[in-house]
Amino acid sequence: MFSSKKRLDNAYKSAKIIDFDDNSKFIFFSDCHRGDNSFADDFANNRNIYFHALKHYYAEGFQYCEIGDGDELWENLSFQPIFEAHKNVYMLLKEFHKKNSLHMIWGNHDMVYRDPNYVKKHLYTYFDKILSIDVDLFPGIEYHEGIILKHTKTKQQLFLTHGHQADWWNFLFWKWSRFMVRVLWKPLNVMGIADPTSPAKNYSELIRIERRTKKWIIENNNLVTIVGHTHRPRFPEPGDIAYFNDGSCVHPRSITGIEIENGEISLIKWYIDTNDDGVLQIVRMLLEGPKKLIDYKTNP
Repeated sequence: MFSSKKRLDNAYKSAKIIDFDDNSKFIFFSDCHRGDNSFADDFANNRNIYFHALKHYYAEGFQYCEIGDGDELWENLSFQPIFEAHKNVYMLLKEFHKKNSLHMIWGNHDMVYRDPNYVKKHLYTYFDKILSIDVDLFPGIEYHEGIILKHTKTKQQLFLTHGHQADWWNFLFWKWSRFMVRVLWKPLNVMGIADPTSPAKNYSELIRIERRTKKWIIENNNLVTIVGHTHRPRFPEPGDIAYFNDGSCVHPRSITGIEIENGEISLIKWYIDTNDDGVLQIVRMLLEGPKKLIDYKTNP
Protein backbone atom coordinates (compact mmCIF):
# COMPACT_ATOMS: atom_id res chain seq x y z
CA MET A 1 0.00 0.00 0.00
CA PHE A 2 2.49 2.63 -1.16
CA SER A 3 0.11 4.91 -3.06
CA SER A 4 -2.13 7.63 -1.67
CA LYS A 5 -4.95 6.33 -3.85
CA LYS A 6 -4.83 2.85 -2.34
CA ARG A 7 -4.65 4.17 1.20
CA LEU A 8 -7.59 6.55 0.67
CA ASP A 9 -9.51 3.80 -1.15
CA ASN A 10 -9.06 1.48 1.83
CA ALA A 11 -10.15 4.17 4.30
CA TYR A 12 -13.30 4.78 2.23
CA LYS A 13 -14.13 1.09 1.77
CA SER A 14 -13.78 0.36 5.50
CA ALA A 15 -15.55 3.53 6.66
CA LYS A 16 -18.41 3.45 9.13
CA ILE A 17 -21.67 4.72 7.61
CA ILE A 18 -23.77 7.18 9.62
CA ASP A 19 -27.18 8.27 8.32
CA PHE A 20 -28.11 11.93 8.58
CA ASP A 21 -30.71 14.37 7.27
CA ASP A 22 -31.36 18.10 7.21
CA ASN A 23 -32.28 18.03 10.90
CA SER A 24 -28.89 16.59 11.88
CA LYS A 25 -26.24 18.83 13.42
CA PHE A 26 -22.52 18.01 13.40
CA ILE A 27 -19.37 19.78 14.52
CA PHE A 28 -16.07 18.58 13.09
CA PHE A 29 -12.81 19.33 14.87
CA SER A 30 -9.44 17.73 14.29
CA ASP A 31 -5.81 18.12 15.29
CA CYS A 32 -6.51 19.05 18.89
CA HIS A 33 -3.21 17.42 19.88
CA ARG A 34 -4.31 17.32 23.50
CA GLY A 35 -1.17 16.91 25.61
CA ASP A 36 -0.02 16.80 29.22
CA ASN A 37 -0.22 20.56 29.92
CA SER A 38 3.56 20.89 29.71
CA PHE A 39 5.35 23.57 27.70
CA ALA A 40 5.17 21.24 24.70
CA ASP A 41 1.36 20.96 24.91
CA ASP A 42 0.13 23.10 22.00
CA PHE A 43 -3.50 22.44 22.95
CA ALA A 44 -3.10 24.01 26.40
CA ASN A 45 -3.14 27.55 24.99
CA ASN A 46 -6.60 27.02 23.47
CA ARG A 47 -8.16 24.61 25.94
CA ASN A 48 -10.57 27.19 27.40
CA ILE A 49 -11.72 28.22 23.93
CA TYR A 50 -12.20 24.58 22.95
CA PHE A 51 -14.05 23.68 26.14
CA HIS A 52 -16.41 26.64 25.78
CA ALA A 53 -17.14 25.72 22.15
CA LEU A 54 -17.73 22.11 23.14
CA LYS A 55 -20.24 23.17 25.81
CA HIS A 56 -22.07 25.25 23.20
CA TYR A 57 -22.34 22.36 20.77
CA TYR A 58 -23.49 19.97 23.48
CA ALA A 59 -26.20 22.38 24.64
CA GLU A 60 -27.36 22.89 21.04
CA GLY A 61 -27.68 19.15 20.34
CA PHE A 62 -24.78 18.76 17.92
CA GLN A 63 -23.01 15.47 17.30
CA TYR A 64 -19.25 15.70 17.77
CA CYS A 65 -16.89 14.16 15.22
CA GLU A 66 -13.14 14.29 15.79
CA ILE A 67 -11.25 13.81 12.54
CA GLY A 68 -7.96 12.50 13.90
CA ASP A 69 -5.03 13.62 16.06
CA GLY A 70 -7.30 14.37 19.00
CA ASP A 71 -4.77 13.09 21.52
CA GLU A 72 -1.03 13.79 21.24
CA LEU A 73 0.35 10.27 21.56
CA TRP A 74 3.66 10.94 19.86
CA GLU A 75 5.01 13.35 22.45
CA ASN A 76 3.29 11.47 25.31
CA LEU A 77 3.85 7.83 26.17
CA SER A 78 0.29 7.15 27.30
CA PHE A 79 -3.22 8.58 27.54
CA GLN A 80 -3.18 8.87 31.33
CA PRO A 81 -1.25 12.17 31.71
CA ILE A 82 -3.33 13.69 28.90
CA PHE A 83 -6.54 12.67 30.66
CA GLU A 84 -5.36 14.12 33.96
CA ALA A 85 -4.34 17.39 32.29
CA HIS A 86 -7.65 17.93 30.49
CA LYS A 87 -10.12 15.91 32.52
CA ASN A 88 -12.91 18.47 32.12
CA VAL A 89 -12.74 18.02 28.34
CA TYR A 90 -13.02 14.24 28.57
CA MET A 91 -15.89 14.46 31.04
CA LEU A 92 -17.80 16.56 28.52
CA LEU A 93 -16.91 14.23 25.64
CA LYS A 94 -18.22 11.46 27.88
CA GLU A 95 -21.62 13.18 27.84
CA PHE A 96 -21.60 13.19 24.04
CA HIS A 97 -20.76 9.47 24.13
CA LYS A 98 -23.71 8.75 26.42
CA LYS A 99 -25.98 10.22 23.74
CA ASN A 100 -24.31 8.21 20.95
CA SER A 101 -23.15 11.55 19.56
CA LEU A 102 -19.39 11.00 19.73
CA HIS A 103 -17.68 9.80 16.54
CA MET A 104 -13.91 9.31 16.55
CA ILE A 105 -11.38 8.94 13.74
CA TRP A 106 -7.72 8.16 14.33
CA GLY A 107 -4.90 10.13 12.74
CA ASN A 108 -1.15 9.64 12.59
CA HIS A 109 -0.54 11.11 16.08
CA ASP A 110 -3.10 8.78 17.68
CA MET A 111 -2.78 5.84 15.29
CA VAL A 112 -2.49 3.50 18.28
CA TYR A 113 -6.28 3.86 18.51
CA ARG A 114 -6.71 1.72 15.40
CA ASP A 115 -6.08 -1.22 17.75
CA PRO A 116 -9.42 -2.00 19.47
CA ASN A 117 -7.60 -3.68 22.35
CA TYR A 118 -5.59 -0.53 23.04
CA VAL A 119 -8.78 1.55 22.98
CA LYS A 120 -10.53 -0.86 25.34
CA LYS A 121 -7.63 -0.87 27.79
CA HIS A 122 -7.10 2.90 27.92
CA LEU A 123 -10.39 4.58 27.03
CA TYR A 124 -13.26 2.40 28.24
CA THR A 125 -12.62 3.32 31.89
CA TYR A 126 -10.45 5.52 34.07
CA PHE A 127 -9.28 5.20 37.66
CA ASP A 128 -11.23 7.45 40.02
CA LYS A 129 -8.81 8.51 42.75
CA ILE A 130 -11.60 9.44 45.16
CA LEU A 131 -13.55 6.20 44.78
CA SER A 132 -10.37 4.14 44.25
CA ILE A 133 -12.07 2.13 41.50
CA ASP A 134 -12.27 2.11 37.70
CA VAL A 135 -15.32 3.97 36.39
CA ASP A 136 -16.73 4.33 32.89
CA LEU A 137 -15.21 6.85 30.51
CA PHE A 138 -16.04 5.81 26.92
CA PRO A 139 -17.30 2.23 27.27
CA GLY A 140 -17.62 0.50 23.91
CA ILE A 141 -16.15 3.40 21.93
CA GLU A 142 -14.74 2.62 18.49
CA TYR A 143 -12.17 4.53 16.46
CA HIS A 144 -12.35 4.47 12.67
CA GLU A 145 -10.06 5.33 9.80
CA GLY A 146 -12.98 6.87 7.97
CA ILE A 147 -16.64 7.75 8.39
CA ILE A 148 -19.24 8.25 5.67
CA LEU A 149 -22.19 10.51 6.40
CA LYS A 150 -25.02 9.40 4.12
CA HIS A 151 -28.07 11.61 3.63
CA THR A 152 -31.23 9.57 4.06
CA LYS A 153 -33.15 11.41 1.34
CA THR A 154 -30.65 12.68 -1.23
CA LYS A 155 -28.22 9.74 -0.67
CA GLN A 156 -25.38 12.27 -0.85
CA GLN A 157 -22.21 11.05 0.85
CA LEU A 158 -19.65 12.98 2.87
CA PHE A 159 -16.37 11.18 3.48
CA LEU A 160 -14.45 12.00 6.66
CA THR A 161 -10.88 10.90 7.27
CA HIS A 162 -7.80 12.43 8.85
CA GLY A 163 -5.94 12.91 5.57
CA HIS A 164 -2.53 11.50 6.43
CA GLN A 165 -3.20 8.76 3.87
CA ALA A 166 -1.87 11.28 1.33
CA ASP A 167 1.25 11.78 3.46
CA TRP A 168 3.21 8.58 2.83
CA TRP A 169 5.90 9.26 5.45
CA ASN A 170 3.48 9.92 8.31
CA PHE A 171 1.30 6.96 7.34
CA LEU A 172 3.84 4.25 6.64
CA PHE A 173 6.62 5.34 8.99
CA TRP A 174 4.58 6.85 11.81
CA LYS A 175 6.43 4.83 14.45
CA TRP A 176 9.75 6.30 13.32
CA SER A 177 8.20 9.79 13.28
CA ARG A 178 6.82 9.20 16.77
CA PHE A 179 10.27 8.17 18.00
CA MET A 180 11.88 11.29 16.51
CA VAL A 181 9.23 13.55 18.04
CA ARG A 182 9.69 12.02 21.49
CA VAL A 183 13.47 12.10 21.62
CA LEU A 184 14.25 15.14 19.48
CA TRP A 185 11.41 17.45 18.51
CA LYS A 186 9.53 17.59 21.81
CA PRO A 187 12.45 19.16 23.72
CA LEU A 188 13.22 21.41 20.73
CA ASN A 189 9.56 22.40 20.53
CA VAL A 190 9.80 23.72 24.07
CA MET A 191 12.60 25.95 22.78
CA GLY A 192 10.42 27.17 19.91
CA ILE A 193 11.93 25.05 17.11
CA ALA A 194 9.28 23.40 14.90
CA ASP A 195 9.35 19.84 13.54
CA PRO A 196 10.14 20.24 9.80
CA THR A 197 8.52 16.87 8.95
CA SER A 198 5.09 18.14 10.02
CA PRO A 199 2.96 19.25 7.04
CA ALA A 200 1.57 22.03 9.24
CA LYS A 201 5.09 23.51 9.39
CA ASN A 202 6.28 22.54 5.90
CA TYR A 203 4.39 24.46 3.21
CA SER A 204 5.70 22.56 0.20
CA GLU A 205 4.74 19.23 1.77
CA LEU A 206 1.33 20.65 2.68
CA ILE A 207 0.69 21.55 -0.96
CA ARG A 208 1.71 18.06 -2.12
CA ILE A 209 -0.65 16.43 0.38
CA GLU A 210 -3.54 18.64 -0.70
CA ARG A 211 -2.80 17.92 -4.38
CA ARG A 212 -2.85 14.15 -3.83
CA THR A 213 -6.10 14.33 -1.87
CA LYS A 214 -7.78 16.51 -4.49
CA LYS A 215 -6.72 14.09 -7.22
CA TRP A 216 -8.40 11.25 -5.31
CA ILE A 217 -11.56 13.34 -4.87
CA ILE A 218 -11.73 14.04 -8.60
CA GLU A 219 -11.22 10.35 -9.40
CA ASN A 220 -14.14 9.56 -7.09
CA ASN A 221 -16.66 11.81 -8.86
CA ASN A 222 -15.89 14.87 -6.72
CA LEU A 223 -16.93 13.12 -3.51
CA VAL A 224 -17.31 15.65 -0.69
CA THR A 225 -14.30 14.94 1.54
CA ILE A 226 -13.52 16.53 4.90
CA VAL A 227 -10.02 16.08 6.35
CA GLY A 228 -7.58 17.60 8.81
CA HIS A 229 -3.85 16.81 9.16
CA THR A 230 -2.36 19.88 7.42
CA HIS A 231 -3.95 22.32 9.92
CA ARG A 232 -4.89 24.59 6.98
CA PRO A 233 -8.65 25.36 6.78
CA ARG A 234 -10.09 24.90 3.29
CA PHE A 235 -13.65 25.59 2.14
CA PRO A 236 -14.41 25.25 -1.59
CA GLU A 237 -17.21 26.91 -3.50
CA PRO A 238 -19.89 24.66 -5.04
CA GLY A 239 -18.60 23.47 -8.40
CA ASP A 240 -14.97 23.40 -7.27
CA ILE A 241 -13.08 20.32 -6.09
CA ALA A 242 -14.99 19.26 -2.95
CA TYR A 243 -11.96 19.31 -0.64
CA PHE A 244 -12.73 20.58 2.87
CA ASN A 245 -10.29 20.92 5.76
CA ASP A 246 -11.46 21.87 9.25
CA GLY A 247 -8.07 23.35 10.22
CA SER A 248 -7.00 22.61 13.79
CA CYS A 249 -7.44 23.44 17.45
CA VAL A 250 -3.83 24.56 17.85
CA HIS A 251 -3.85 27.75 15.80
CA PRO A 252 -2.34 30.69 17.70
CA ARG A 253 -5.15 31.94 19.98
CA SER A 254 -8.02 30.31 18.05
CA ILE A 255 -9.58 27.04 16.90
CA THR A 256 -11.35 26.28 13.63
CA GLY A 257 -13.92 23.65 12.70
CA ILE A 258 -16.67 22.76 10.27
CA GLU A 259 -20.36 22.73 11.14
CA ILE A 260 -23.26 21.00 9.42
CA GLU A 261 -26.72 22.27 10.29
CA ASN A 262 -30.02 22.57 8.37
CA GLY A 263 -28.48 20.78 5.40
CA GLU A 264 -25.77 23.43 5.14
CA ILE A 265 -22.02 23.44 5.76
CA SER A 266 -19.94 26.23 7.30
CA LEU A 267 -16.34 26.92 8.33
CA ILE A 268 -16.14 28.59 11.75
CA LYS A 269 -13.58 29.99 14.17
CA TRP A 270 -13.70 30.38 17.95
CA TYR A 271 -11.37 32.89 19.58
CA ILE A 272 -10.99 35.28 22.51
CA ASP A 273 -12.10 38.86 21.97
CA THR A 274 -13.04 41.85 24.14
CA ASN A 275 -16.44 43.50 24.37
CA ASP A 276 -16.97 47.26 24.51
CA ASP A 277 -16.23 47.26 28.23
CA GLY A 278 -12.90 45.50 27.75
CA VAL A 279 -14.14 42.20 29.17
CA LEU A 280 -12.59 39.11 27.61
CA GLN A 281 -15.06 36.74 25.98
CA ILE A 282 -14.99 33.70 23.73
CA VAL A 283 -16.82 34.28 20.47
CA ARG A 284 -17.73 32.30 17.37
CA MET A 285 -17.00 33.74 13.93
CA LEU A 286 -18.36 32.48 10.63
CA LEU A 287 -15.45 32.26 8.18
CA GLU A 288 -17.11 30.63 5.15
CA GLY A 289 -20.65 29.58 4.29
CA PRO A 290 -23.19 28.47 5.04
CA LYS A 291 -23.52 26.64 1.74
CA LYS A 292 -26.14 24.04 0.90
CA LEU A 293 -24.63 20.56 0.91
CA ILE A 294 -26.76 19.51 -2.05
CA ASP A 295 -25.02 22.18 -4.15
CA TYR A 296 -21.82 20.13 -3.89
CA LYS A 297 -23.25 17.63 -6.35
CA THR A 298 -21.27 14.52 -7.14
CA ASN A 299 -20.49 14.37 -10.83
CA PRO A 300 -22.33 11.58 -12.69
